[in-house]
Amino acid sequence: MKRYIKEIIIALLQLAMFFFAPLLAGPTEVIAMVLLMVFATFWFGFITGVISKVKLKFLYPFYAAVIFLPTIPIYYNSSALVHSLWYFVVSGVGLLLGTVIRLVICKVVNK
Repeated sequence: MKRYIKEIIIALLQLAMFFFAPLLAGPTEVIAMVLLMVFATFWFGFITGVISKVKLKFLYPFYAAVIFLPTIPIYYNSSALVHSLWYFVVSGVGLLLGTVIRLVICKVVNK
């Protein structure tokens, strides 16, 4: 369990963002909140890719998409289902970009 502490912390931050960010947004700020959550999901994926050495990190896009689903009946309507796909794609892009940067840094440092 101690081996996955970085991934667990990022996963808990993602979970907290999905469940608590809608509480802070007013009715006119919904689009800004969604864009902020997409931006944050990208960075959480990027950070996971950069700092994580374990292959478990490649499940992060699935995690981001799945944990958004319970928030739909709480805060949104069924039209928000498509956002789950966006969170999957955005976190996957961030994760892959972070992983590539990690590999490049490791190659440069180990030369």
